[in-house]
Amino acid sequence: MQLNQVTTSGPTLGTSASSQATTPTLGENDFLQMLVTQLQNQDPMNPLQSTDLAAQLAQFSSVEQLTQLNSAVQNQTNTNLLMTQSINNTMAATLIGKKVKADTSSVNFDGTTQPTIGFNLANTAADVQIKILDANGDTVRTIDAGARPSGDTSLTWDGKDDSGSAVSAGSYTFSVSATDAQGNAVTSTPFVLGLVEGVKYTSSGASLLVNGAEINFSDVQEITGN
Repeated sequence: MQLNQVTTSGPTLGTSASSQATTPTLGENDFLQMLVTQLQNQDPMNPLQSTDLAAQLAQFSSVEQLTQLNSAVQNQTNTNLLMTQSINNTMAATLIGKKVKADTSSVNFDGTTQPTIGFNLANTAADVQIKILDANGDTVRTIDAGARPSGDTSLTWDGKDDSGSAVSAGSYTFSVSATDAQGNAVTSTPFVLGLVEGVKYTSSGASLLVNGAEINFSDVQEITGN
């Protein structure tokens, strides 16, 4: 006798997301219970054939092995994640007091120290302009950096706006636009240079405090030393 077909009520159109999330799924215990029930209620005139029983037992074994394999893979993934975070946290702590180059456009101004900002140009540029933006995304300063060669360039921002007045201390961002002699856009990648003053640990990983700004550990490109 063949295993009776089991159907479950799946979500229909209009079913809420919460009801879909709580829909039960069949596991190995359910499969075993179905098999035992079938054996108890088989037709005496048409009993379950040995080949059918062997096939169903093989299916049960496969379900059990797949469940165990999934659990093992998940445990291994969690272990690797914890190990990676532990290594990153340890490495991040060793960077305190080091100068780093980080791939970010965030810059912090403490009201006194002039921040160092930088950018990398894919090709030589005839004209480069840098815009400093406040937390609202408004441009407070436009710096004409003139012609610049390809590669890395760094400069300092004096912490003033376009009118020459000092801006408030806080977090800012900057953007770089560059064109060559023919007016074609040149690819630019912003970065900051600074001293690692501390490390902050969060659920998403370690971040570095560079010149008062929070920098993701994964954004560090270079460590230039003390």
